[in-house]
Amino acid sequence: MRWRIRLLVLVTLTWAGSPAWAGDEPDLIFRRSTVFKLLSPNDKLATYGIDDPVVEGVACHFTVPERGGVKGWLGIAEEVSDISLACRQIGPIHFKGKTAQGEDMFRQRRSVFFKKMQIVRGCDAKRNVLVYMVYSDKLIEGSPKNSTSSVPVMPWGPTDATVQKCGDFIE
Repeated sequence: MRWRIRLLVLVTLTWAGSPAWAGDEPDLIFRRSTVFKLLSPNDKLATYGIDDPVVEGVACHFTVPERGGVKGWLGIAEEVSDISLACRQIGPIHFKGKTAQGEDMFRQRRSVFFKKMQIVRGCDAKRNVLVYMVYSDKLIEGSPKNSTSSVPVMPWGPTDATVQKCGDFIE
């Protein structure tokens, strides 16, 4: 009996102690039910928005499935890997500092232990385009499902004459 309590405490601390990384929590934009469940929460699709913490003027929106049912309600369901992504310029683009090619912009757990979703950022220096990719990985077998979005670094209105080169900010 004691080992069950210890395991429950460990799982709770691990789950609660692993928030999103690299920036703020995403903002929930809306949810839509996709599968009706009679006595428990429905399965849903949820769309979130998040600002790039290193590149001012870029925001990404992603849609993820959220499991309902008893396991989803308890927070122990393993979420599927179907994630879509769209990133756009929403203002003048300014780099806040150096970044590594393929660095995590955002990371979030999708199951208690084994799966996490990641949005990574890269730079196509030849075209001066920021490239974002979302994927989920699983400790044991990985996940081939992914989505990519590009944001050209361009001036924002007539007063924004300086266009930075993303290649200058890759370490």
